[in-house]
Order: sequence, then structure tokens, then C-alpha cells
Amino acid sequence: MEIFSFDDLLRAARLQPEPQRLLFVFAAVELSDDATPAQRARFEAGQGGALVPLMCVDKTPQELASFDALVREAQQFTAPGHDWAMVFAAAMSGTLNRAPTSAEAEAPLQRMVDSIKAGSHGAFIPFDRQGQPVRFG
Repeated sequence: MEIFSFDDLLRAARLQPEPQRLLFVFAAVELSDDATPAQRARFEAGQGGALVPLMCVDKTPQELASFDALVREAQQFTAPGHDWAMVFAAAMSGTLNRAPTSAEAEAPLQRMVDSIKAGSHGAFIPFDRQGQPVRFG
């Protein structure tokens, strides 16, 4: 199944043979203080910058009705002046008809945060603030 929106991801996760736990890392896009004028111009045009993880959460697909529900929940935890630009998603599959627990998701979530900080985010699906997949390149 191709993922054309966040809600497609929810549907796909709900259809898996084993229960899933979805992992989310919300990130801002920032420009470093020592950016060159060319980098600043690209950033102002909506290109470049560094991804900075702000917060993370795990949910079962059944705990989320839609992308809008995730956005509303994220707004409760967003610090003023630190708004997120995209959310990265990944999934953990359960076994023997049991979804992974939040405790079991802690280490994978931390690895996601570390990977995004390092610029290695190819294993995750990034979504913009409207729930549409983001393509880097």
C-alpha cells in the first residue's frame, strides 16, 4: 500500500496482521547561527536548514482517530516559539497478537531522535503539518 497521507499510514497500520505501535518524532527546521548568506537565502526560500527533534510520542493506531487528532495533542506539548514543521513516523510490529508497549517503544523512539539529529531519516516517513508526506531531495 502506498502512503499518500498520514491517514493512509493509520489505515495501513490497522490492516497489519500483527498489532502495531506507531512512533512519532516532531521536528523543527532551523538555521544555524553561523549560516552563510547563501544558506540564509535558501532557508528563506523554504530550502535547507537542520532538523531539530522537539518531542516524541508513541501510539497504537487505535489511539489515533486522524492526523488532526495527533496535531491537537501535539499542540498541548509544544513550547512557545518551538513549533514543529514536520513529524516523522515509524511503526513497530507486535507479536503473538500483542502490540508493543510504550516501555518497549522508548529505545526505538530514542534511536529515531538520534537518527534525525544525525540527518539519517530515510527509514521514517516524514509528514508536513497538513499530514502530507514530505520528499527530501
